[in-house]
Amino acid sequence: MEMGWLLWGTAVLLLLHVLMELSPTVNFALRMGFYCVLCLLASALAAVACLLVNGGRTVKNMRIIKAVVKTFKYFFNLRFEVKGLENFKVEGPAVVVSNHQSVLDMMGLMEVLPDNCVQVGKKELMYMGSVGLIMYLGGVIFINRKSTSSAKMVMSEVAKTMVAENVKVWVYPEGTRNCTGDLLPFKKGAFHLAVQAQVPVIPVVYSSFTTFYNPKTKLFTSGKIKVEVLPPIETKGLTSDDVTDLSDRCFNTMRETLFRLSGHPGEAKDSS
Repeated sequence: MEMGWLLWGTAVLLLLHVLMELSPTVNFALRMGFYCVLCLLASALAAVACLLVNGGRTVKNMRIIKAVVKTFKYFFNLRFEVKGLENFKVEGPAVVVSNHQSVLDMMGLMEVLPDNCVQVGKKELMYMGSVGLIMYLGGVIFINRKSTSSAKMVMSEVAKTMVAENVKVWVYPEGTRNCTGDLLPFKKGAFHLAVQAQVPVIPVVYSSFTTFYNPKTKLFTSGKIKVEVLPPIETKGLTSDDVTDLSDRCFNTMRETLFRLSGHPGEAKDSS
């Protein structure tokens, strides 16, 4: 009986392997399914560790979460090439901004996440089972994107907390996932936050995923992701009148870097 189950299991695995090789759609579905299951199981295990080690919600839990998520890349044969980590070593708090491409961004985030850094995310993420739980335990700041007044109020509180607790805050200024190989126009919240708190903005850029991941074409293979942490942009002395200029400067710098890291250095100039 046991030999029968072993033969059936082997046959199923072989069939899945053949289907993954023959069909990009099947390969994409199976890889994404495995990624989702991995996130749920790893989050549940990490949540237990966070509660046992730190007792509840605290940014200190990000070290545990980071250690767990950094193993994910080996399951999907993804490689990270990181430059500029020394730019995180600024005195005091800061606002970190990066491009946001897909659900896989969590792996890239944890690859470079500095100590004492919390993320800002949409409120809906809090209800994603064990994933939402681990985000809560890690100190993620949830905002209601549908309510402008609520988001502004939260950002105002974030500015006070950031300075009082000496933490960095990680924000995706595009506001939503964007896997086109380019950047969407930036929302101003992160830059208002930096100016209000008078803290530097640290841009982080990930190369385009489009060579190995594209949900529209059902592409999901192995690949290399280049990550560059850019020098901090100071905001001391700036006011709300300078937010648009600050946002534009950051956008242009990050866009040029995105195209350079992705192997298309001429596109920024051609598109402007």
